[in-house]
Amino acid sequence: MAVEIVTKEDLQIFKTELLSELQLMINSKTGPTKKWLRSPEVRKLLNISLGTLQNLRINGTLKTQKIGGIIYYDYSEIEKLLAGI
Repeated sequence: MAVEIVTKEDLQIFKTELLSELQLMINSKTGPTKKWLRSPEVRKLLNISLGTLQNLRINGTLKTQKIGGIIYYDYSEIEKLLAGI
């Protein structure tokens, strides 16, 4: 079994690479490109149940638009909800 010695310089290089990769991941992480989302998309995005989504809709936490029997949620409203948490 070969033994490898890790130096402070090795750890510094690793830290720098790790931070730059994390920064790239954070900067590239964007939300859906659509302005309006349907219920299944919102549930998946927020990781909530159908009942919880209904409660958020009923108590006015999330504003909706209903078109032809389909409920749509404004993505910017969801971002505001997440920013408040």
